[in-house]
Amino acid sequence: MTRNLLDLEDAGIEGIAEILSLCSPERGRDLAGLSAALVFEKPSARTRNATEMAVVDLGGHAIVINDAEVGIDRRETAEDVARTLGCYHQLLAARVHDHTVLERMVQALDEQGSSVSVINLLSDRSHPCQGLADALTMRDEFGEDASGRRVAYIGDANNVTRSLAQVSLALGMDVAVAAPPGYQLSESDLDELSGFAWAGATLSVTSDPVEAARGASVLYTDVWTSMGQEAEREQRLQDFAGYCIDEDLCAVAADEAVVLHCLPAHRGEEISGDVLEGPRSRIWQQAAHRRTAMRGVFRWVRSS
Repeated sequence: MTRNLLDLEDAGIEGIAEILSLCSPERGRDLAGLSAALVFEKPSARTRNATEMAVVDLGGHAIVINDAEVGIDRRETAEDVARTLGCYHQLLAARVHDHTVLERMVQALDEQGSSVSVINLLSDRSHPCQGLADALTMRDEFGEDASGRRVAYIGDANNVTRSLAQVSLALGMDVAVAAPPGYQLSESDLDELSGFAWAGATLSVTSDPVEAARGASVLYTDVWTSMGQEAEREQRLQDFAGYCIDEDLCAVAADEAVVLHCLPAHRGEEISGDVLEGPRSRIWQQAAHRRTAMRGVFRWVRSS
């Protein structure tokens, strides 16, 4: 059966652990003689570089395809793009606006009896590869047993939040999400995420960033205004006032607390410049682990 990774639900707790165990560069060139189509509907810095270099690390060949070249559902349907790329490649990794595009690609390939794996490089629903890089960064800091520690996510509860919660709960870490009313995880998200809780890990939500951050081992944030939300920027700046990870918020966290950010960062909005550049920051290690995580993802989908 072909393995796909559209959301960390596709892996589950055991699969997350398996992927994390497959990230080492010493494990071999598992993609030798194979190729990967990397499709980007959105601009990308870390995702493109990390994914392309992970293919190189594993001995494969990556072809990067931008939106203008395929025009999903404009020039060709998502199904036809997937079928075409499946003629040439064994892996299809895509960064898309709409998560259902990935689901349609998987269905089209399955209907053909194709063995091409589809990987989500970011969608409006989740960012699984970022979540795995986050897990690797937290393991670097706290070891393989991080159970009992707490991750505090401060800001817009979005696709990154969902994937972060999945991996953190799977590691046995408690998760607290602080977001203003209207920007919090949905009830259906909370129900689904509860299935990732391991070793008694808990998920809580609040509108108070200090409550979430108090005693936390990890403080995490993302931009308040993502691509495609530019028209909402002024309203979001008002709504998220007080949700910046700054020195005052760090002061209520645990003594060993580290700060993570999936980038790009807007200094002075969701994170202060002194925290981003300060001794608690593990943001650049986190960015480097995007490449590490992709090695594990490629090995995992190919091991089915």
